[in-house]
Amino acid sequence: MSFVTDTTSDLDARGTKGDALDQDANLEEVEDGDDAGDGDDAGDAGDAAPAAAGGNGRAAADLFRESEIAADYVEGLLDILDYDGDIDELVVSGRPVVEVVEGGDGSGRRLQALVGQRGATLEALQELSRLAVFRQTGSPSRLLLDVGGYRALRRKELGAIAKNAAEKVKEYGEAVRLEPMSAFERKCVHDVINALPGVESESEGVEPARRIVVRPVA
Repeated sequence: MSFVTDTTSDLDARGTKGDALDQDANLEEVEDGDDAGDGDDAGDAGDAAPAAAGGNGRAAADLFRESEIAADYVEGLLDILDYDGDIDELVVSGRPVVEVVEGGDGSGRRLQALVGQRGATLEALQELSRLAVFRQTGSPSRLLLDVGGYRALRRKELGAIAKNAAEKVKEYGEAVRLEPMSAFERKCVHDVINALPGVESESEGVEPARRIVVRPVA
């Protein structure tokens, strides 16, 4: 297990306009730019906070402790599954992060089983890791878990999807509804749409069928 403190990881998604805060918004929804009305991971006050503390006022040492707890939990799961992988513990822009990366034995293919279809298994493992942190600290965690660089790769794929949807909206002048996505995926799409002129995005529906609608700016 390696120990790293970083403040510039590609895992950090910045900047979103967002739409209204969900009535039942939870931690995962706050990651999602569409529901981040109070700017948890949306590139406002949280990202503007000094590197020594998170956007919610937690000290870097406390955030790193959260990543340590989660890393220990994930390491235990890997041992049970007999999977090999290096685990990096980070604090990225006021957020605890754990990255599981391929070891030197070519274990990458086995680690992909921890990602699952469309990242479903990864999202479940992230929730379990957050629960492990909560049980030891008594505080909800914004921990982000990644395996094999999946989130960075998926972010690029979603960027292409978002740009394609924006082009269709501009060409035909009609709204485009994307397929249902996780909170992480919606956040990535919102970030791209928010940076493009003439289009805007919002989310509709409820989990697991919650999706993004891209439409012309009124």
